[in-house]
Amino acid sequence: MAKAPVLTPRSDDFPRWYQDVINKAELADNGPVRGTMVIRPYGYGLWERMQQEMDARIKEAGAQNAYFPLFIPQSYLTREAEHVEGFAPELAVVTHGGGKELEEPVVVRPTSETIVNEYFSKWVQSYRDLPLLINQWANVVRWEMRPRVFLRTTEFLWQEGHTAHATYEDARDYAAHIHKEVYADFMVNVLGIDVVLGRKTASERFAGAVNTLTLEAMMGDGKALQMGTSHELGQNFAKAFATQYLSRDGKQELVWQTSWGSSTRMVGGLIMSHGDDSGLRVPPRLAPVQVVVLAIKGDQAVLAKVHEIGDRLTAAGLRVRVDDRTDTPFGRRAVDWELKGVPVRVEVGPRDLESGTAMLARRIPGGKEPVALDALAALLPGVMEEDQALLLRQSRERRESRTSDVSTIDAAVEAALAGGWARIPWADLGEEGEARLAEHAVTVRCLVAEDGSVPGADDTPGNVAVVARAY
Repeated sequence: MAKAPVLTPRSDDFPRWYQDVINKAELADNGPVRGTMVIRPYGYGLWERMQQEMDARIKEAGAQNAYFPLFIPQSYLTREAEHVEGFAPELAVVTHGGGKELEEPVVVRPTSETIVNEYFSKWVQSYRDLPLLINQWANVVRWEMRPRVFLRTTEFLWQEGHTAHATYEDARDYAAHIHKEVYADFMVNVLGIDVVLGRKTASERFAGAVNTLTLEAMMGDGKALQMGTSHELGQNFAKAFATQYLSRDGKQELVWQTSWGSSTRMVGGLIMSHGDDSGLRVPPRLAPVQVVVLAIKGDQAVLAKVHEIGDRLTAAGLRVRVDDRTDTPFGRRAVDWELKGVPVRVEVGPRDLESGTAMLARRIPGGKEPVALDALAALLPGVMEEDQALLLRQSRERRESRTSDVSTIDAAVEAALAGGWARIPWADLGEEGEARLAEHAVTVRCLVAEDGSVPGADDTPGNVAVVARAY
């Protein structure tokens, strides 16, 4: 009798496969409160690497890290009407503390525009204080009715940037810089995920923003995932919180603002974009462990050699783990590392020592081949770059092959329900057509210009709507 597969095949049940990967690769567990999650060490290691790469890019963009409170007075949210209306269904509100009813209920942070503005209005006095560029790494709570680990959870981890500028143009350009030079650069060049950069329609825009820029990725089942957003807030929050400055001309002026965020949802995107029926495939530039060196047997010479190889590869700048747990069967350990998606396994046994080679197993393209032990340190950096490029190429080819250009709403719905994306002229779709798509659980993921760039306005002639079902 054939062995049952470790994971549900993706083609049989993609959501079940996704949950199997999370469980078997030891990424996360469901938390005790519905919609929460416990991120396990390997899953958190992926998030830490994302943080490191993103944080470096955010700081290069001039922003500094700060921290704002988890609890926000409820009255803060009511100051910006569109904002509170947009978030009202998702709010968690604390009414009692210390055994007493609170004089004013407090909201558990769903996002921080309101509390940030309370302090920006104190910190910004003159044009010399601008631009003010702040980022925070934090958790947020949005009460989720249909939770799914990493993709939609009641509590999740993220970074949220908040900035204040002297002019509309400065704020607009900074939001675009974050969109392209921070988010897109990280997602394409580190996550190896091909993303479409575009502009959200008015109905999909962040509550309280005048423009939302988005990055959309196609998952393995053809659905879209919003990977990150950058918002132009205009002066909406500045008006509500009197966030103003004394200009060079000696006049009191309202600031112009941005906010932008990306979250642990990217871990879900990583799984669904690159994973296969054997588990995760982690891009080498992201991987917390790029190479695992496995001892096949507990022979002392083998154990000494795997540690020597590990030290040599670490010295070559690779992130390495030595697996010398020879009391656990080799086959089980190899499958576990395959599930976790470690890009390269170097397998060493007594016969390998005799021949002066190791078995090199590449997770991303697949396959094994013997490699001289002395060649490993020079060979593996190039292997990493090849495999990084392969993942990005596969991501791009999937999106391009499963995206259809259509001219009717019915054809757009058909393409989305068949497991792909559609591109339709926004002039042919419009807000009425967008509402018709929603009847089929299909949304406009973003608007792009004719040449694929990000349009400057919703109604720019030639705008194309990218349409799909989404997570």
